[in-house]
Amino acid sequence: MKLRLVLILYMTSGIINQVMCQVPSSINPSLLKGAWPALWITSPGAAQREYGVYHFRKTFVLSQNLPKSFLIHVTADNRYRLFINGKPICSGPARGDLFNWFYETVDIAPYLTEGENTIAALVWNMGTLAPVAQISNQTAFVLQGNTAVEQIVNTDASWKVKKSKAYTPCSLDNAERLKAYMVVGPGDQVDGNQYPWDWELPEYNDASWNAAEEITHPEPEGYGTDNRWTLAPRNIPLLEEHLLRFPLIRRTTGMKIDQKVLTGKKPVIIPANQNVSILIDQQFITAGYPELIVSKGKGARLKLTYAESLFDKKGNKGNRNEIDHKEINGNYDIFLLDGGNGRKFRPLWFRAYRYLQLDITTNDEPLILNDIYGMKTGYPLHMNAAFSCSDPSLKKIWESGWRTAQLCAGDMYYDTPYYEQLQYTGDSRIQALISLYTSGDDRLMRKAILDFYHSRTPEGLTQGRYPSNRLQIIPTFSLFWISMVHDYWMHRQDDVFIRQFLPAINEITAWFNARIDHKKKMLGPLTWWNFIDWDNFNDWGTAPGAANGNSSIITLQYAYTLNQSAELLRAFNHNLQADENEMLASDLNAHTYWYCYNAKRNLIADTPEQQTYSQHAGIWAILSGAVSLQEAQSIMKKMLEDKSIGQVTFFYRFYLTQALKKAEMGDLYYDGLEPWRNMLKLGLTTFAEKPEPTRSDCHAWSASPDYDFLATICGIMPEAPGFSKVLIKPALGQLTEATGMMPIPSGKVIVKLKRKGPNGVQAELTLPEQVSGTFNWKGKIITLHGGKQIVTI
Repeated sequence: MKLRLVLILYMTSGIINQVMCQVPSSINPSLLKGAWPALWITSPGAAQREYGVYHFRKTFVLSQNLPKSFLIHVTADNRYRLFINGKPICSGPARGDLFNWFYETVDIAPYLTEGENTIAALVWNMGTLAPVAQISNQTAFVLQGNTAVEQIVNTDASWKVKKSKAYTPCSLDNAERLKAYMVVGPGDQVDGNQYPWDWELPEYNDASWNAAEEITHPEPEGYGTDNRWTLAPRNIPLLEEHLLRFPLIRRTTGMKIDQKVLTGKKPVIIPANQNVSILIDQQFITAGYPELIVSKGKGARLKLTYAESLFDKKGNKGNRNEIDHKEINGNYDIFLLDGGNGRKFRPLWFRAYRYLQLDITTNDEPLILNDIYGMKTGYPLHMNAAFSCSDPSLKKIWESGWRTAQLCAGDMYYDTPYYEQLQYTGDSRIQALISLYTSGDDRLMRKAILDFYHSRTPEGLTQGRYPSNRLQIIPTFSLFWISMVHDYWMHRQDDVFIRQFLPAINEITAWFNARIDHKKKMLGPLTWWNFIDWDNFNDWGTAPGAANGNSSIITLQYAYTLNQSAELLRAFNHNLQADENEMLASDLNAHTYWYCYNAKRNLIADTPEQQTYSQHAGIWAILSGAVSLQEAQSIMKKMLEDKSIGQVTFFYRFYLTQALKKAEMGDLYYDGLEPWRNMLKLGLTTFAEKPEPTRSDCHAWSASPDYDFLATICGIMPEAPGFSKVLIKPALGQLTEATGMMPIPSGKVIVKLKRKGPNGVQAELTLPEQVSGTFNWKGKIITLHGGKQIVTI
């Protein structure tokens, strides 16, 4: 179900603040039911699928009676930044695909004046250098007024356009230099001598610019016969931007630089013919647009390099706070100065960084460094939950996990903001649960579910990551997509949204069903990339038996997912199919247990040959119900003790925790937080992709403590679909006290726990008035009602 959105924006003190209101009636219905009067436009003579940056403008006149509302709908391929009378208004679009090309709806009335007004857009197409997350048709821009009053600004040949000669791509060898998979697109080299300064202002003279070339009329979803893009209203809020100053210069070479330059109140003069390097430390990883304001310095070259951490000569990171004998290596931008005053340089797209190094080479004219700062950006994911406990060290884990989750939330869930900015199902399931528990915001989760739904291939599987301009299929991640839909069903009430996915769920389970080895009643050979976890199995994290057949890990995950699909199907009255899925799950569990359980080792082997063992196999045996509670506890104990078997990394620790809870061993969760404590000891400010050595220092699947502190330690879980009933089943471990508060659809759940002796507890519990629930303390069950209550056991 698409949302129809109105985005109302306002500016204060030079900082862009973006606010979204859902007003379903505000989009003109005619724009949802047929071709738009406006036209997609482009730059004439330009290579439409190659790298290029373009300036679009239109000047129009308004009478004395300024409108109270002036709604426009705007989008571009690849991306745009919109200005009204020189003021930046919004950026977009949210990434989708050609069948779901999102557009933003904004009210620009607050920025309009009597008489002449100028609306302008910076549009860019990265061509073959585009990020892997970027799907594209050709360079294009469209802006549509909502009604006849606003259609004065519709894009057509009356718009002017200029292809920029200032921009060329740079930092093209990131993957080679960093020896890592990095696909976020190029850096920007901007030549100030070629840049049309003040082009977005009303007084700029665009007489020499070309008339825009008209392409075609836009078509909304469900309409059109020859669509190049099929438009859909943006279904998430705009990304925020906030001023974030750099706190500290860590190192300089060439000359001494006063720290006060970072305040913007004390410019620094760089002499002529000088080489100066300034290493700046944000002190935590962030995502933002670095903005640099300079004057004079004609012929100077400025290079901004961005990194999550510094590297020693061997390429190791070590403690992230330490800089001695380390250098920066990463993505960079280059600015070439024209000697003008107050020149502002900003990259087209945001950069992720903790460290930023500014390398300055001046020519014959001194340069004035007026200011350097960042405009922090990201999805408006706001903390609406709270957690505290008797161990104050968990506060730092909570804060770093939250920062990780925020940085990995943009126009979709990012696996890592620095290296990929791709949305993977395995990552997104965990990210979505963190979002629900910490913020209560489900919009990015809904978009992720829809994105993967739109990614399906003819085989029926979802793609492993999407949006993506390269095909990647991870069959296990298709199973995680079903789990993600199940999570949404349990945490939110929206039957219409869920029902549309049932056929796709059936297609995924049927794909696996067709590949069952009927002799062993386990999954046979599987195609594509059957990724499980890093640092185990082989260099690609592929499960043993995936290629040749009879992987216990994937078979048991399939059984787990079949049970979840059965619950969904039964909820929508597909009882016969639900029964079939449950029976198949039981059959797969029984045969996998028969072939892979080793009684002597008390472990589940990865394959029937029982040559290798892993925690992963035991986790899925427990979660799928392949073993009894008593067996689950015995297997879990052995899995935690035996370090010779394949160990989970940060990704699969989420599922290890789920298995602990299923085995009634949740109290061991607190003891398992050592990996996060170790990351903090290494100076990480966010949580890494995997144990050292790691590529990414910020990877959202590792932020699971921000979910588990509430869902495991405080024990807050949905007991019925839609969170219509609440289960509170705490697992304090060695903690003596814990307090948690989180939003659910009907209000807030508050849990205050205090141990009473070695086995007792006093709990102060508050549920929304209309919600009932259950309190479970070590098997002792108490029924809860809405409102506040105190329970002592």
